[in-house]
Amino acid sequence: MNEAAADDTPDFKGLPVTVAGLGVSGPPAARVLRDLGAEVTVVDGGDGERQRAQAAELRAIGVRVRLGDGSSLPEGTRLVVTSPGWRPDSPLLLAAAEAGLPVWGDVELAWRLRRPLPETGEPAPWLAVTGTNGKTTTVQMLAAILAADGRRTAAVGNVGVSVLDAVTAEPPYEVLAVELSSYQLHWAPSLRPYSGAVLNLAPDHLDWHGSMEAYAAAKGRIYQGNRVACVYNTADPLTERLVREADVEEGCRAIGFTLETPRPSELGVVDGLLVDRAFVADRQRSAAELAAVEDVHPPAPHNVADALAAAALARSYGVEPAAVREGLRGFRPDAHRVAEVAVVDGVRWVDDSKATNTHAAAASLRAYEPVVWIAGGLAKGAEFDELVAEAAGRLRAVVLIGADRDVIRASLARHATEVPVVEVADGETGATAMASVVRAARGLAHEGDTVLLAPACASMDMFTNYGERGDLFAEEVRRL
Repeated sequence: MNEAAADDTPDFKGLPVTVAGLGVSGPPAARVLRDLGAEVTVVDGGDGERQRAQAAELRAIGVRVRLGDGSSLPEGTRLVVTSPGWRPDSPLLLAAAEAGLPVWGDVELAWRLRRPLPETGEPAPWLAVTGTNGKTTTVQMLAAILAADGRRTAAVGNVGVSVLDAVTAEPPYEVLAVELSSYQLHWAPSLRPYSGAVLNLAPDHLDWHGSMEAYAAAKGRIYQGNRVACVYNTADPLTERLVREADVEEGCRAIGFTLETPRPSELGVVDGLLVDRAFVADRQRSAAELAAVEDVHPPAPHNVADALAAAALARSYGVEPAAVREGLRGFRPDAHRVAEVAVVDGVRWVDDSKATNTHAAAASLRAYEPVVWIAGGLAKGAEFDELVAEAAGRLRAVVLIGADRDVIRASLARHATEVPVVEVADGETGATAMASVVRAARGLAHEGDTVLLAPACASMDMFTNYGERGDLFAEEVRRL
């Protein structure tokens, strides 16, 4: 089943292919297709300095580039390879659909370009991860565990190595830890991972998918055709429902992960230990110790859940328990993911600028108490009542920022009436804004508190991206 899906892959030599978008995935796709002999045209609606620089590099290797027009389909196109963020109702993609042309994402192209490994005669297996939050951390944990077990591997997809670079690398990788977004899964109909995991599901990107049902269905594609394990979150029934609906290979198992005591066919936590009752000989009566909660850095609940999901995927591939412990002990998350910046006068300052939606912010807030919460930015249509109601008992105070602060303020007025709220940086941006934020938070925090930057919103109204937001926060805290 895994190999049959790519039987209709065309001969690319001389094939007219249009690559939609000069984003992160567009240039690598164009280069790979050109190397395969395709006649490649890249189209992008932008015509700025970045696009012109990328266009010059691609034209130097024989790729045609059309800037300032991303809506019309080049004449003669036989295949479209789209950047993941392009919506299905984009004019160019609608034109391709009306013409009956196949539309692939970079993940679909990479899946079809896999090559057999000399050792096995089959392509490198993909251990794939998706979810609303935690994907990058989980994939990086998984790659660390696989490497600790002596496997040639990489974290690829939305993180680390480009998935196209990974499948064409020399020497080839033995196994890949692949992070996949809902966009990438939507455009990857042939994908059949060895094992897959959906970490959690909460409303996100609904403007792109159109509904929560369509968003969940895109995430659920990660389970299609799984060989060994469909890993789901026992605390999120929707992830289990997606497993039940998936068409998998004979013998593939549903494997849960939980922060509670695990049942058979689950991984969980017992007396401060991460344990496996899924990939052991007698899962009814025994469990394998994998690691201690303290081996996860930081040991916040959502990080422990990510570690269990990573361990489940690694164990499905035959990784030994000792490698799980070694991989987790050596792993440190990327910047802006629940990163402790400093402790000043007994107050802990934590940068979780990557918490750009309510689900991620809720997970971060659960890890600390009491909290001075820095929140706000671009809400992307999100609602905050559930988040605020859950977190109200943990909040010392709230510092509100950003364009959509009114939405959060209204939720605080309904569900956290006793919590002081300070609004700052109105009309300010960048370093000036963050200086006001940190100054306000310092005035509200008591010894023993945590000041938590977990905005639950996107950053582009005030900062270049969440990375700049977190960097400026850390800089201002260090000035203290």
